[in-house]
Amino acid sequence: MLPIVFVQVADAVGSGFVESLARPGGNATGFTNFEFDISGKWLELLKQIAANMTRTAVLRDQRNPAGTAQFGVIQALARTVGVAEVRPVGLQDPSEIERGIIEFAREPNGGLIVTPNGLAIVHRELIINLAARYKLPAIYPFRYFVEGGGLVAYGPDAADQYRRAAVYVDRILKGAKPGELPVEQSTRLELSVNLKTARSLGVTVPAMLLASADEVIE
Repeated sequence: MLPIVFVQVADAVGSGFVESLARPGGNATGFTNFEFDISGKWLELLKQIAANMTRTAVLRDQRNPAGTAQFGVIQALARTVGVAEVRPVGLQDPSEIERGIIEFAREPNGGLIVTPNGLAIVHRELIINLAARYKLPAIYPFRYFVEGGGLVAYGPDAADQYRRAAVYVDRILKGAKPGELPVEQSTRLELSVNLKTARSLGVTVPAMLLASADEVIE
């Protein structure tokens, strides 16, 4: 079978790519981009920026097994950080996204958590524009959301995964079996903040958070 080295996979086991992270088996191995625990960090970071937030909508693809686990982590942590409501919003098409965000925005003190999946990436311009229109602080999984006008992003350095994948390809070409190479997780996470968006939303990014950011867009 043709060897496969994958990157940017949220849940390699749940998606059926490998049997386990430590012993993939079969002809595939690679790199996952998100541990489920990072979902709690999204909520904590958003709460630091939007201290008045007591409600959050989680934009997720229900068909993605990683989305269910990420939503569960956010739910479990919510009351600990003072968030009383966690509402799922689907991403199947633009009308579902718009309907879900508009309905959520009818009540005050809300914020958005956008989970990593293909649909969020495809519809990112719509999501960013809706967040701006309804004055909803939002956190995203990748830096390019912030470069496109999103408020804050926390997630893996995608380029780093491709560099590490090249090392795995080299090892396989030299005789290593993919099924015996453990699936590795992201080791470098990036924090990006768009201060222009923060000002338009009327939120203040804590100085300590700005100091730790990898990229700040003025």
